[in-house]
Amino acid sequence: MNTVCLQSATLKLVLRTPEEVRAAIEAMDASEKAQLSADWLARAQRATSPDPFVHGFAIVHLDSGITVGQCGFKGPPDKHGVVEIAYGVNSAQESKGYATEAARALVAYAFSFDQIHLVCAHTLPASNASKRLDCLQLLDLVQETPCCNT
Repeated sequence: MNTVCLQSATLKLVLRTPEEVRAAIEAMDASEKAQLSADWLARAQRATSPDPFVHGFAIVHLDSGITVGQCGFKGPPDKHGVVEIAYGVNSAQESKGYATEAARALVAYAFSFDQIHLVCAHTLPASNASKRLDCLQLLDLVQETPCCNT
């Protein structure tokens, strides 16, 4: 798959390489690794080229060049054309709109694929902007019932 770099108003989303992702996994502590799905880990370990549905993106601030977080998909689209996005912003960069901007770019990218018909997201039980659903409401991703099985 070709290198993918998505750009928004103040951010660029740079596709991570298999080597970067494997190094990040190795650097995780046991509690962080426990949150990763076995299916995703297997895809990440056997990948030989960058894949936006496996490796995700570094969220880089255009002006400063600082990596402010990461985002991506929790896997390729399922048989119903559903894909789930995930995103996180470094704590020092929270409340600046970066998560919303990155999520918008991911949603737009997802819908550039004919086979994707629904994009969803879950939030972790934490008291941050995503938990308050600000980001998801801005993206019109809020539903009364879960849209993904994770």
